[in-house]
Amino acid sequence: MNDIETCKKLLASGGYTCALVRGKTVYTSDKTGIAPLVGFIDGGIDLRGFSVADKIVGKAAALLYAYMGVSFVYGEVTSATAPEVLARHGIACGYGTLADAIIDRRGDGICPMERAVADIDDPLAAVAAVKAALEKSRMTNASDGRK
Repeated sequence: MNDIETCKKLLASGGYTCALVRGKTVYTSDKTGIAPLVGFIDGGIDLRGFSVADKIVGKAAALLYAYMGVSFVYGEVTSATAPEVLARHGIACGYGTLADAIIDRRGDGICPMERAVADIDDPLAAVAAVKAALEKSRMTNASDGRK
C-alpha cells in the first residue's frame, strides 16, 4: 500500500479528521477544522513530501498544506478553489466531493477560515491570517461563554 492509499484508509477508518503519511511516518488528528494543521505548523513538524487525507479541504487548508510542503492532498469534501491553489504550488490532489465553498459549522455562511484567506495567495501570509482568525474566534467564543 502506498502513502496515498494509507492516509485515505486511515481517514476512512472514521477515527481521524486528517492523516499524513510518508513511508513509515504517520501523523493523525481527531481535531476539527483547521486546528490540526496549525498544530503541525506550530509543532515544527517537517511534513515535506507527505501525502495527506483530510475531511475538508478549502482554500485555507490548501494554502497551509502548501506552506508545509506536502506532495499530495485528498479531501473528502474539497472547495472549488482548493485544487487550483494546490496545483499552483505543485501539489497533486484528489477529492470525494467538490463543493462550491466550505460552509461554517452553523451552516449559514462561508467558513471564517475561508473568509480570512479569500484575498490571499501566499502560504506564509495564509498562516498568519488563519492564526489571527482562530484567535479572534477564541476571543469571541470566550466572551460569549462558549468553549
